[in-house]
Amino acid sequence: MFFTVPTLLTWTRIVAIPLLIGVFYLGWDPHLQNLIATVMFIVFAATDWLDGFLARKLNQTSSFGAFLDPVADKFLVCASLLVLVDQQRADVFVALIIIGREIAISALREWMAQIGASKSVAVHMLGKVKTTVQMIAIPFLLYDGRLFGAIDTNVWGHWLIWLSAILTVWSMIYYLQKALPEIRRRVKK
Repeated sequence: MFFTVPTLLTWTRIVAIPLLIGVFYLGWDPHLQNLIATVMFIVFAATDWLDGFLARKLNQTSSFGAFLDPVADKFLVCASLLVLVDQQRADVFVALIIIGREIAISALREWMAQIGASKSVAVHMLGKVKTTVQMIAIPFLLYDGRLFGAIDTNVWGHWLIWLSAILTVWSMIYYLQKALPEIRRRVKK
């Protein structure tokens, strides 16, 4: 189901990523750029929840949608991290950890699916917590100012993105441990 409402929302998330990046190249007031990028990220991230909700509610789930949804999420997170590194709001080491993990676990899941063992690397609560922390850290770092005159989003964003990097490594280790018995079994053949 290529053109369902949930799938179109997912496509919108992918297509809108250049807009998020482009905001920082328009030469506008930095505070305005930060606000617009933050709002855009939050809206795009919310479509992740909305497309899943609508897919279930409208009975429009599909294997293509199940494939595309996490790809859109990874594009959004990776593009945002690259913007944050470029703006010197996130450490390149954090970005490498998070992006590297996404590539490694995506490849692991694909391989495990090919050998019929995808359940061993199914999404776990640890991965969901990691994603939630990322989805809070990134808009804090995009905003890069004081929220409600009291919350320094830069400080909170840095702590949260580092926590996200730690959770990223932890969840990668978890998934690799879950896949290890199948990997050992395949290597012995």
